[in-house]
Amino acid sequence: MLNFPDLATLPPEAEAFRREVRDFLATHLPPLPADRRARSWMGFDAGFSRALARQGWVGLTLPRHYGGAERGAFARFVLVEEMLAAGAPVAAHWIADRQSGPLILRYGSAAQKDFHLPRICRAESFFCIGMSEPDTGSDLASVRSRAEREGEGWRLNGSKVWTTYAHHAHFMIALVRTAGTPADRHKGLSQFIVDLSLPGVRISPIRDLAGDAHFSEVVFDDVALGPEALIGTEGEGWAQVNAELAFERSGPERILSSIVLLDRWIAWLRETGESRHAALLGRLMAELAVLRAMSIAVTARLAAGASPVTEAALVKDLGTGFEQSIPTLLTEAIAADPAAAPPDELLRALAYVAGMAPSFSLRGGTREILRGMVARGLGLR
Repeated sequence: MLNFPDLATLPPEAEAFRREVRDFLATHLPPLPADRRARSWMGFDAGFSRALARQGWVGLTLPRHYGGAERGAFARFVLVEEMLAAGAPVAAHWIADRQSGPLILRYGSAAQKDFHLPRICRAESFFCIGMSEPDTGSDLASVRSRAEREGEGWRLNGSKVWTTYAHHAHFMIALVRTAGTPADRHKGLSQFIVDLSLPGVRISPIRDLAGDAHFSEVVFDDVALGPEALIGTEGEGWAQVNAELAFERSGPERILSSIVLLDRWIAWLRETGESRHAALLGRLMAELAVLRAMSIAVTARLAAGASPVTEAALVKDLGTGFEQSIPTLLTEAIAADPAAAPPDELLRALAYVAGMAPSFSLRGGTREILRGMVARGLGLR
């Protein structure tokens, strides 16, 4: 059964952290128009990530022994919430901080932790995720990329696609098959840390509808991996990747992809004194408040050491639906008053978010996959 604790507010110490984050952003984030800030998720700025790391805020939840701040999941919730609301460019450190670092901390060897975690915390090492593959759609379990044993190490062949910023990343955590065939589904899968500078790794950026190149296809052609590349236990990759996806699906990022656009629209309503859209604004704010409370509840489970896979899937499904509705509803509201003259900045932000919105329900698992997970969590399948 789903289990959401009775928690819809953040602890006082997490709220106190919010002022520190806002002060940092006021100093380090240059004034940018809304259409640029709306790219926050996909905004790659290694310099900004290094400045964040100097504050101790990359690897925020990781142990101090590895260079982290050893702060809780609630502090990270506040940090992410403030950065996305401001439109900060987080993509450089995003994946390493959110899921690769915690995954290595949970399943990695002592050597893997000692090597990777300090570099992640200094924003010197960026990661990408190697899950999706060409021609398999959302069927993650049908992995065909394969690592074969060779001496003490491995030989990797295959490909990954829709890999965010692989062309800027230093490492990939890849889910590949080490035994059996795709027909074996969840059995025989393992995770590896792949150095993307190795011979045989080919990375091809993919340009999206907005004209940006966030995604890449990555091909492995006889890539030699050492024994230290394997994360955790061979054959346990499916359980590990599901724990990783709980980190990916649980945060406020799953409800705030359109927040800069929404904020700019609200600012325009204030500037013009327009009140006819009060009902729509109230509806959006009410939905956002409920989703935020649910996201905080999932964060509470993570803070307690649980792996809320089903709950995170539910929040991600509902949250991306909310994110996708915003550009549609705002387009309808603006079109309903042809005499209005929205600022160009608002229209540019609307055009960008409307073009990117279909991807919101793809990244981190499609709606169909997530609903299947929720159904299983409820004992319906």
